[in-house]
Amino acid sequence: MVVTIWMGFRSAKTSKSASDFFVAGRSVSVGWNASAISGEYLSAASFMGIAGMVMLSGYDALWYPVCYACGYLFLLLFIAGPLRRFGAYTIPDFAEGRYDSPLFRKIAVCFVLFIGFFYTMPQMKGAGVTLAYIFPGLPYWVGVAVVGAVITLNVALGGMKGITLVQAVQYWIKMFAISVPIFVLLAVFGGYGKNLSLNQSAHDVSPPPAITQTVDAPSTVRRALPEKAPKDEAWISPFGPLTTKAAKAAGLSAEEARPLSLLYTFSLIVALVCGTAGLPHILVRFYTNPDGVAAKKTTMWVMILIGVFYVFPPIFGVLGRNFLPELYEATGSKGPDKIVLELPILIREKYGVLGSILSGITCAGAFAAFMSTFSGLLVSMTSALAHDVYGRMLRPGASPRDRMRMFKFAAVGVGGISVLLGALVEPLEINFMVGQAFAIAAASYFPLLFMSVWWRGMTMAGAATGMLTGGLCALGSATIVNASTLALDKGPMGRLFAGFSGINEFWVAHPLLRILAEQPAIWSVPLAIGLMVVVSKATRKTIPADVRMKMLVLHAPEALGLKQEYIQEHQGAAH
Repeated sequence: MVVTIWMGFRSAKTSKSASDFFVAGRSVSVGWNASAISGEYLSAASFMGIAGMVMLSGYDALWYPVCYACGYLFLLLFIAGPLRRFGAYTIPDFAEGRYDSPLFRKIAVCFVLFIGFFYTMPQMKGAGVTLAYIFPGLPYWVGVAVVGAVITLNVALGGMKGITLVQAVQYWIKMFAISVPIFVLLAVFGGYGKNLSLNQSAHDVSPPPAITQTVDAPSTVRRALPEKAPKDEAWISPFGPLTTKAAKAAGLSAEEARPLSLLYTFSLIVALVCGTAGLPHILVRFYTNPDGVAAKKTTMWVMILIGVFYVFPPIFGVLGRNFLPELYEATGSKGPDKIVLELPILIREKYGVLGSILSGITCAGAFAAFMSTFSGLLVSMTSALAHDVYGRMLRPGASPRDRMRMFKFAAVGVGGISVLLGALVEPLEINFMVGQAFAIAAASYFPLLFMSVWWRGMTMAGAATGMLTGGLCALGSATIVNASTLALDKGPMGRLFAGFSGINEFWVAHPLLRILAEQPAIWSVPLAIGLMVVVSKATRKTIPADVRMKMLVLHAPEALGLKQEYIQEHQGAAH
């Protein structure tokens, strides 16, 4: 945290103009930007949530790391280059510029905030879990508040340019922190294949020992699983506890549950792949590249960097099931979401302080994870408020200095709201919450960007109708599911959301509706795209007159000289 603050102060000295604050002066090289995007993208869900979900749900959860990486292929092929050539500061900039509609900017700003706040909640959960683990007895909400304050300070000081160096360095911290402990743990507990094979036996032969007991590598004995843990055959099944949850609650047989499990799986894939290509805090990063070619190269390197990272978290989940099954009994900040932090401690008795050092390394990686992602989210939401709401709607004549000042005020406000929301979500799983943010992005920004870039027949009415309908449907579904899940909590959150407890009885009677609400992408994304096509056809007379020129700007090679900077501020224009 100290190094992060120091780098933030150091980088802030170079942030002089509005262009520096919003798009880092459009001067970030491919290598730095790829590292920074990877650092921003690999959030608490990637570092802690995937391992916790693999431990909790088994093979079912492997769709998360696979699709998190696959989404960048969509970005590489369809969006990254054209988006950069348009030369805006934010996605609402692109929305207004593509359709010549100030109204559309307002709609687009709303979804930057919706997606951003949904995405900050799991980062705050990661912060609370990690600090509560490092300082036993510390209330969960204190960790949320401390990390929220530090990141808000960093962003307010230096904007996009201030956090680029921090995020790039934090990727390599995370890569080190996730990989080195794995190599040591596999050397102590045996290889990945050997540990995975222990789950193919249907019985346990060992009582649960104390948390610090060492298990020798030659041993094939694992600790006894508690009642709450999924059985071996379910854990290694492609239709495991994650996708069969609704069907089991309804008392359906395995054969009856299979179609529902497939539906859940396909919807999750759509949400994660399309959602990656619609995340505002990731998309705005491409505006920091010098040109479209650099944006596409950056995307390719991001696929490689995050693909290598995602090899490691599932291994933590497998080892955690074998050697720390007591985490199945806990919930909230004491459950499987902290397996990455706790597993290295197991080798302390045999190797002394090495176990504590490795646990310290994973804690540092967790900090880098939620701090870098929260930084990007905060810049994205703050830019929308300072540049789009204040600078383009409320005070169109505001000077760059006025907008920079508003950026700092907005950062404090957004940071405060994020901390409040983060304090509410302790009972929810980190990865589950991130999946919902991806579903909202997949149903709103992905259809907007994909169709706007590749179909010249899109009208403002079509784009706005599809984006609003799809995005709000996904948002409403995710909110209802979260409220009903929080109502089941045994602690204060359960009392706060007690009014929603009746929805859980409805879910039991209607498992199909539960899946469609929990994973709305499979119907909300086609709904959004379908509405865009139908309404655009009905309003074809309102297609922008200069649409051909705009499509040329989006797709023509830079060598032809057609690339335009939608925002000319750093070249001396008025706005």
